[in-house]
Amino acid sequence: MRKSKPRKRIISPDPRFNDQLVTKFVNNLMLQGKKSIAYKIFYDAIDTVSEKTGEDGLDVWKKALANVTPSVEVRSRRIGGATFQIPSEIRPGRKMSIGMKSLIKYSRARHEKSMSQKMAGEILAAFKEEGAAFKKKEDTHRMADANKAFAHFKF
Repeated sequence: MRKSKPRKRIISPDPRFNDQLVTKFVNNLMLQGKKSIAYKIFYDAIDTVSEKTGEDGLDVWKKALANVTPSVEVRSRRIGGATFQIPSEIRPGRKMSIGMKSLIKYSRARHEKSMSQKMAGEILAAFKEEGAAFKKKEDTHRMADANKAFAHFKF
């Protein structure tokens, strides 16, 4: 067991919007340490979203991220030879991380030409409460609701 909890790393805000959440998102989006390419993809996607909606792209992205962020999850726990899916609340840091990762995962799975177009498409879909990332959140909530009878086995 650990002696002490690890310190939280300080994340510097991004250059364009001066927002730490954007930097966290770009860090998750980044592949093979290519951060400048990840920033370019993200900023192009935000510009495309703001063109299509006519609203501020960053606000649309934040709303989309909130729409795909789950509030409960199910965890497997073995009790007396049977495995139960136990619903539990998610701590805020993990909530955001799950939301970001699902938005990025389902952006990569889309069928547009460039990654920035894929990202913009998934952000717009999540903003309108549709798309694969939003469906994943709904499925997670549905599974937690179906297994709420086992909530008394909490971790």
